[in-house]
Amino acid sequence: MDQIIVQILNGLDKGSAYALIALGLTLIFGTLGVVNFAHGALFMLGAFCSVIMSRLLTLSHEVVDETRTDFLGNPLKVDVPYVYDWFGEPAGNAIIDWAVPLAILFSIPVMILVGFAMERGLIKHFYKRPHADQILVTFGLAIVLQEIIKYFFGANPIQTPAPDAFRGSLDFGAFLGFDPLTIMYPYWRLVYFFFAAVVIAGVFAFLQFTTFGMVVRAGMADRETVGMLGIDIDKRFTMMFGLAAAVAGVAGVMYAPIVAPNYHMGMDFLVLSFVVVVVGGMGSLPGAVFAGFLLGILESFASMPAVVDLLPGINQIIIYLVAIIILLTRPRGLMGRKGVMEE
Repeated sequence: MDQIIVQILNGLDKGSAYALIALGLTLIFGTLGVVNFAHGALFMLGAFCSVIMSRLLTLSHEVVDETRTDFLGNPLKVDVPYVYDWFGEPAGNAIIDWAVPLAILFSIPVMILVGFAMERGLIKHFYKRPHADQILVTFGLAIVLQEIIKYFFGANPIQTPAPDAFRGSLDFGAFLGFDPLTIMYPYWRLVYFFFAAVVIAGVFAFLQFTTFGMVVRAGMADRETVGMLGIDIDKRFTMMFGLAAAVAGVAGVMYAPIVAPNYHMGMDFLVLSFVVVVVGGMGSLPGAVFAGFLLGILESFASMPAVVDLLPGINQIIIYLVAIIILLTRPRGLMGRKGVMEE
């Protein structure tokens, strides 16, 4: 039972990332009708926003420390972060420690601007083009973005630690009545799951309960009619592209302590997340979220040593096998709508 609970937690952790990326993919497809294969690169850019924030907060200058000397007795020069000068050493240390959560505030405007630039500068020219053209151009854009990141940050993963308060593991089993230390689970992975739940709930609430969201949902259902009412639906859809980019960005920021950011992490998640979108149903936001968590849990259980020993390599293909089975039985996916990508 303890192993089952651990695998469920692992599945929720993976599923959170899949669901957040798939949610953004579906927002873009549902509003603009664009199959955006650059969305995984937006997740990667978000992860590197946390790297940039960490480096900005640790920028330093040299000062002479009269209390410390070298072997000749000369005062040592030490590097002092600028945040120490601005906020004092205790507060400065706290700010540096919380670099990853603070990177959310940095990433949101950055990712919205990136999303606007992508949509206005490139993707708007492919609205009426075949989906194959959209896939090719956005996939090419993803490669360009990851090569830019590789050029500036190198090919090696960059460790981006979580705040000290969330390092280590929680005795999760104690909450469920198990013996102490039976089920230990990393704090930050639990934080990521709850963070993903808040973001997903926020996106659905925004679309469901705000006037802007209602207009967008109406435009997704019947773009021409909404346009005839005098509403600039194109402008709102462009803003939705920015929102989708921001969702992918914050998902990447918070995932940085789990998987060290690297230039190809966007591609690693993109293929799986696109499978999630197809399984959930193209254009279905609830389907994308549900399928993300479902496939994350299935992948986690398929990674158990007992399962891998019985079926070697099953953990690498389980998501695709499930996708094949679902699409053979439900061609539109679990919650797909009639007419989407069926022309």
